[in-house]
Amino acid sequence: MVGSNLPQDIAIKSQLNGRYEKLLTNDALTFVASLQREFSSQRTKLLDTRTKRQAEIDAGHFPDFLVETKSVRDDKTWQVAATPPDLENRCVEITGPVDRKMIINALNCGANVFMADFEDATSPTWENVIDGQLNLIDAISGDMSFTNQNGKEYKLNEKTATLVVRPRGWHLDEKHVFVDDKPISASLFDFGIYFFHNAKALLAKGSGPYFYLPKLESHLEARLWNDVFRMAQDLLNIPQGTIRATVLIETILAAFEMEEILFELKEHSAGLNAGRWDYIFSAIKKFRNHKKCVLPDRAQISMSVPFMRSYAELLVKTCHKRGAHAIGGMAAFIPSRDPEVNRIAMTKVMEDKNRESQNGFDGTWVAHPGLIHIARESFSQVLNGNSHQKNVLREDVQVTAKDLLNFDIDGGKITEQGLRTNINVAVLYIESWLSGTGAAALYNLMEDAATAEISRAQIWQWLSTQSNLEDGRVVDEALFNKLLIEEIGEIQSLVGKERFENGKFDLASQILTKLIIDKNFTEFLTLSAYKYLN
Repeated sequence: MVGSNLPQDIAIKSQLNGRYEKLLTNDALTFVASLQREFSSQRTKLLDTRTKRQAEIDAGHFPDFLVETKSVRDDKTWQVAATPPDLENRCVEITGPVDRKMIINALNCGANVFMADFEDATSPTWENVIDGQLNLIDAISGDMSFTNQNGKEYKLNEKTATLVVRPRGWHLDEKHVFVDDKPISASLFDFGIYFFHNAKALLAKGSGPYFYLPKLESHLEARLWNDVFRMAQDLLNIPQGTIRATVLIETILAAFEMEEILFELKEHSAGLNAGRWDYIFSAIKKFRNHKKCVLPDRAQISMSVPFMRSYAELLVKTCHKRGAHAIGGMAAFIPSRDPEVNRIAMTKVMEDKNRESQNGFDGTWVAHPGLIHIARESFSQVLNGNSHQKNVLREDVQVTAKDLLNFDIDGGKITEQGLRTNINVAVLYIESWLSGTGAAALYNLMEDAATAEISRAQIWQWLSTQSNLEDGRVVDEALFNKLLIEEIGEIQSLVGKERFENGKFDLASQILTKLIIDKNFTEFLTLSAYKYLN
């Protein structure tokens, strides 16, 4: 235990160097501890509610729009708060981890918004989390530079993207900080440290403390965030409504409560985002025990399949009805040196962004600066010089609960190659995450925790439901073990013997195997793997 002069009943269970001590001051720790003490109990109750809802789904009680909040949906008068000027145009947003070089490049790349991600794109080592917070302080000050090993220097431009921060989800703890003998909520730690150190500096620059909120499963979880925001603003004497938050609709249960989520956050709302990859993971996870809900290979689950299309169109309609931004999903392609690979992928990206813009979205996400021009071109065609298209009300959209749960995919198949890809990507990503890198470039795609979650969840579901491959073979433990050994060999050939032997591939495959063969589905792979991080 480190830090003998810390405030009462607060402990830091890791080393503190000089820079870290400047961040984790007694005042900052007292601030986040106040949030933890106030909201820890409610957070725990909401996480327990998730478990109860899962049990109901397992028993065959599928979700529907809530009867008890019908009045919120029927009330045509309420709107979310007016959008701050620097969040008005969100045509292209880029996302990535919070390392120093990434922050500089992302802020400089020409996107309208950069989402600095403490969640799926960051492996939450103590060093990554704390260095990320320090990097953001430097970015907001404008005095930020980075020199690469080859001597290349990176500096912030005078004009940069608007900064938005994504804290970790409600389900995660920060094991290095204890309050009253319990680990602090990672959500409250990430949010609280960033807000404490930067809120006033952002306001002085004409911006504000803006956030993306991940993996919410209900409007009650949004209400909790709103209560956190109100208390945090009061503690720092900052006007109510200063904080703005965009909620990622990346769980299938949240799709049934989008209007209520906006209502709970309306004074702090900046809209909703269609977090497509986590949404697919959530659909698999929530209905994992129902064979009729088994999905085919991940590559076949596009935004045009029924349940994905319904959710995206309902999101646009919901947001624009309430005056909120609707932000589209991630294009994860990374440009290749192979011209033909690029041609095919760029065509798919263009089709995806055209579909989003024509459906009424106000902006979209990309994972690489090389995709910004495609996304901007797609949206420029419909925006016509405007900052958004909230006037597109999509009154033609009529989505039912049945539509949101329509998992029928024409021609959908489970293939051996799909199973192999899931094994391969899961092992590669888990190894990367264990090694401290949360955003991994794999096969010309930027993979983060969400895509690894899809991969391992699909394998578990296929095995648990004794699903058949297209050739008739049953997905069972023996087949999984056989293909795992073969894919480990492929990975060794891919990365090279030295990298393989010095890496954490054995541990990654052990973690994946345990996740797959365990009869009880683990809600998040990061919960299992976090204990291996420093």
